[in-house]
Amino acid sequence: MNITQLPYIKEIYGFLGSDVMSGLVGLLIIAALVPLNVAALVLAERKVAGHIQLRPGPMEVGPHGILQTLIDAVKLLGKEMVTPGLTDKPLYWLSPIIVVAPAFVGFIPIPFSPLVQIKDVNVGFLLIFAFSSITIISILMGGWASNNKYSLIGAVRAVAQNVAYEIPLLLSVMPIVMMTNTFKLGEIAQAQSGLWFIFYQPIAAIIFFIATTAETNRAPFDLVEGESELVSGFHTEYTGMRFSLYFLAEYTNMVIAAALFTTFFLGGWYGPVLPGAVWFFAKTYFLLFVVMWMRWTYPRIRFDQLMNFAWKVLIPIALVNLFITAIVLKVI
Repeated sequence: MNITQLPYIKEIYGFLGSDVMSGLVGLLIIAALVPLNVAALVLAERKVAGHIQLRPGPMEVGPHGILQTLIDAVKLLGKEMVTPGLTDKPLYWLSPIIVVAPAFVGFIPIPFSPLVQIKDVNVGFLLIFAFSSITIISILMGGWASNNKYSLIGAVRAVAQNVAYEIPLLLSVMPIVMMTNTFKLGEIAQAQSGLWFIFYQPIAAIIFFIATTAETNRAPFDLVEGESELVSGFHTEYTGMRFSLYFLAEYTNMVIAAALFTTFFLGGWYGPVLPGAVWFFAKTYFLLFVVMWMRWTYPRIRFDQLMNFAWKVLIPIALVNLFITAIVLKVI
């Protein structure tokens, strides 16, 4: 039985329209799955870190420590949400809420398979990049509103880092757009049915991976949260559920970045034998493993090195790669 034919559902479906209805259903599914996914990623990162450092990682709660993340989540939810007296309270309270919204919206245009996609938006990846800017605004709000010098420095670093790495990120995607003549993520994935774009654009793929790692504030580019310098960075004054929202957004943005890399450079859902969605998630989670591997392998760089690398290395290389792609496409 088609659920849309039920009396009340049919009325709602007819009033809102298919696009709005599918969007709402998709967001509800995302809202249910994202926290579970983040819990699994946190456990995976702890295990990856443990094995890289020749230690077992969490082992006490549940078999092989698989329930440790669940217990930590309960602990965070049960902690008192302390609000320092000198904070700008409206901005302080609003920042953790705003930071989560782009993390959920980012899943809307991502094609997990030919049949699994909430909405194939005409400007799919531009929508994701636009909403990712809201994350930086919320981080700036939280750092400014906390009335803490470490939080403010972390927020300023976040803005500078985002501005610097957003440019090579967009420049690395433009050759793909020029090759496919579309902004739709579904059509970009379909264009790789023969050969993945990572073989056509290896330089763009490397730049995209580095830029997204910096955009999501992951080591060795996690200067926004540099514990050795800034205590905890922009969320130093946040506790309990408010801190967990920042944590949730960071790991969800990692998944979106890996999913975009899979769509742009690894053929999306294409692969032999197995269903498309299985291939898509296999590629995505392999990239997440690489990101975790990098975190526990490379030391954190200095902030001036971070900025110089973006402006003096990545942006010039991305521009040259874009021009070469344009010339080749024109000649062909």
